[in-house]
Amino acid sequence: MTGKATWTAVPSTDPAEACPIAPVVDIVFSRWTTPILWTLNMHGRQRFVELERRITAITPKVLTQRLRQLERDGMILRTYYPEVPPRVEYEITELGRTLGPLFANLADWATTNLPKVDAARHDYDADPAR
Repeated sequence: MTGKATWTAVPSTDPAEACPIAPVVDIVFSRWTTPILWTLNMHGRQRFVELERRITAITPKVLTQRLRQLERDGMILRTYYPEVPPRVEYEITELGRTLGPLFANLADWATTNLPKVDAARHDYDADPAR
């Protein structure tokens, strides 16, 4: 992000309109989206099986669904090669790469603040009044 982000109130009674980043969160932070985009950004063009090997906890069905959604959203490009056997490769698009600074900021935030979150959880869980 460039400059400081500011939080401004948006007068609205519609919850979907009240938070201007809600659509971004829905697109970028759906389960498995960040690991897929991260992998494609870090390792370049990948075949389906390569993505499966790198993101070991995802099922093939869910990987297929997420890849289709990311392609629909313009975050990745799917290239089909009509050979025998057929080959399909996925790569991150320029639009997908624009998320790099956001992910870098989140990684910095995580390094700085996740220990604080863990401490807060520990304190909360240790409180017998809860």
